[in-house]
Amino acid sequence: MKWTAVPYVAGKALKRNLMRTLLTALGIVIGVAAVITMVGLGQGAKSEVEEQVNRLGQNVVLVFPGARQLGGVSIGGGSANTLTTEDARALREEIPEVVAASPEVRSQRVLVYGNQNWHTRIYGQTADYLQIRQWPIESGRMFTEEEVERASLVAVVGQTVVDELFEGADPIGETVRVRGLPITIVGVLSQKGMSLMGSVQDDIMIIPYTTAFQRVSGRSHAMVINVQVYDDDSMDIARAKIEDLLRERHNLAPYQENDFTIQTQEEVAEAATETSRVMTWLLASIAGISLFVGGIGIMNVMLVSVTERTREVGLRLAVGARAPDVMLQFLIESIILCLLGGIGGIILGLISTEVIANYAGWPAFFSTQAMIIAVSVSAAVGLFFGFYPAWKASRLDPIVALRSE
Repeated sequence: MKWTAVPYVAGKALKRNLMRTLLTALGIVIGVAAVITMVGLGQGAKSEVEEQVNRLGQNVVLVFPGARQLGGVSIGGGSANTLTTEDARALREEIPEVVAASPEVRSQRVLVYGNQNWHTRIYGQTADYLQIRQWPIESGRMFTEEEVERASLVAVVGQTVVDELFEGADPIGETVRVRGLPITIVGVLSQKGMSLMGSVQDDIMIIPYTTAFQRVSGRSHAMVINVQVYDDDSMDIARAKIEDLLRERHNLAPYQENDFTIQTQEEVAEAATETSRVMTWLLASIAGISLFVGGIGIMNVMLVSVTERTREVGLRLAVGARAPDVMLQFLIESIILCLLGGIGGIILGLISTEVIANYAGWPAFFSTQAMIIAVSVSAAVGLFFGFYPAWKASRLDPIVALRSE
């Protein structure tokens, strides 16, 4: 038999037991689908995290009150009261590398406009907060330093507030009531999208931090201080000076731990990508286990196939077929089986990637390289797990094989 006829004969043999062939390939289908999904979602999640970290601003350092650890990464203890507005002012005035520092206080309040109302987040900030976050104004203006000093009742609002409270109309100059206080809207923020924590950043009202502390939130300490450094080269120096200055202001002895936590953008990105990394490893484990189990299934089916076709193999050997021809035939059957599983896995992987990406709100990436690798791996699985059955078939004695029932 010519070697070019081997794939045709192998395909015909697999077609004789079509249902068994499809069920055997199922493990490979799941494994390859997991690989495609893993790569597509992993790249999409990485892209999304990078974009969201960039939305934090440029050269930003976050200082949280308290100090606690989670998974080896420091995060802020939001319930601690160790940061003050004077700390933020000192950071801005005494550290040359710091461009701006904004103490932040947050609260949830109901905004009332006419007969409309909307529950949103209210942030107290300085006038240069939008500069720190690289967040442009869509219309109107940001409140001024003078308005901050006077604790004026002015605000800028996000697009969600405009849509929900004003039905998309221009709100500049309009007055909303918060806890009975009349607050005049002086600006509308450009659209920002989702945050790293999955919240809608556009559902927000920003007011002077003095107004927030004295008249809206009822808090006396900052929940975070947003700091902007001149450039990336100054980041490490600025971080060290921030730590030294805050320790000095908080009268911490050398043996005492910091009562605050400093995070740079890189550390925020590292913490955010940890979740996607865990998901990637989970999918990789599923892919590996599925491919291994699928490979064992293929070996089992090929061994059964060799037993069922012993007389056929004996007849071919008796009429002149060589042992390598028999071995090649069974190897090709095994590889075809895995390639069918690989193609099915690619289709299933593309569908599952699209579904999960839409549900999670992430961009999905379909990598041609991942598809090629997935098909190559499935072919390698067929070659590896099909070798023993093929070798066993090639070693049959023609006389013994022809006598078998």
